Amino acid sequence: MSERLVLGSRIDGLLDRLYAQNASQDEALGSYFSARAQEESFDWNEFDARTNQFLSDKLVALDREKAEFCYYLCRALRARRVVEAGTSFGVSTLFLAAAVRDNVREDGGTGVVIGTEFEPAKAAAARANFAEAGLSEWIELREGDLRKTLVDVGGPVDFMLVDIWTPMARPALELVAPALRNGAIVICDNTTQFRDAYRDYFDFVNDPANRLRTMTLPFEGGLEFTLRED
Repeated sequence: MSERLVLGSRIDGLLDRLYAQNASQDEALGSYFSARAQEESFDWNEFDARTNQFLSDKLVALDREKAEFCYYLCRALRARRVVEAGTSFGVSTLFLAAAVRDNVREDGGTGVVIGTEFEPAKAAAARANFAEAGLSEWIELREGDLRKTLVDVGGPVDFMLVDIWTPMARPALELVAPALRNGAIVICDNTTQFRDAYRDYFDFVNDPANRLRTMTLPFEGGLEFTLRED
């Protein structure tokens, strides 16, 4: 993208710091997974306790260009109800909430981003970031296992972001799919890089009964663009 998206001085400054923090963790993440990949017992589809512990304090943010793309999609959809599977420190959530905020400011009414996070420490950090950005009123962060927290999303969903460890991608979409409105969009990250690990997710997406059409966009790692249609 030729120009960086401007969301407001409070948000932009915070995002710069969070993306710098994310970049500072890249070496540690790369080293860890390179080493674990050499172990015959390591399973990319189901992380063990050791990996979950390692990741418990890692930011792991959605790439900035992908997050900006999600903002523009939400604006184009005039999205009012957004679901995010995998909030972490809330970086991508800030883009989604800013889009909902801007839609409501222009069109009136109400809007919400429903976020999900399993790790209590990450949820606490995310809430602090939401408050610093001035976007808390647009975000409902649900803490715990998404197989419980996403059972009821409260109404028709315009947009969903799936940015979570691959074993939880299909359960998240399965729960939210019945609430997706006609024309809703689902974005899922890294579907080229981890194609095999997303096998169950693609089985669901490509099942005609679920009324979804999908294509993989050429962002780094792949970005799945899925449309709900009647």
